[in-house]
Amino acid sequence: MSFWSRIKAALARFMQGRHGPDNLSMFTLITGLVISLVARFTGLPILIYVGFGLYVWTLFRMLSCNNEKRLAENRKYLALTSNVKTKSRQFVKRMQNRKDYKYFRCPNCKVLLRMKKGTGDKEITCVRCNHQFHQKA
Repeated sequence: MSFWSRIKAALARFMQGRHGPDNLSMFTLITGLVISLVARFTGLPILIYVGFGLYVWTLFRMLSCNNEKRLAENRKYLALTSNVKTKSRQFVKRMQNRKDYKYFRCPNCKVLLRMKKGTGDKEITCVRCNHQFHQKA
């Protein structure tokens, strides 16, 4: 067995049962890197400590054996960020289709609806609340 194979096997044994990287760990690692770079350019010592604290927290989460707690933390992070990701994807899609569709909100339930441009003044029925209203494309 070569030296590197033994190192690889020892590392695999060490990481067995530990949490490892997840979305929240990667976010804190990248955030720590960005804060450290900003601290390097601005010279603010507090940012150096904040970046180092994020590195330590990332390592703690990755090497933790309490998988249930780390999974709950990651689930909370994903729940918070999924809404932002969805809204940004929808915004990009609306910007791509802005020449073909007019986007508007239902006056009753505020759901976002779209109508093909150039169709004129129409009676619209909301898909969510069945409220009927006039809208001009």
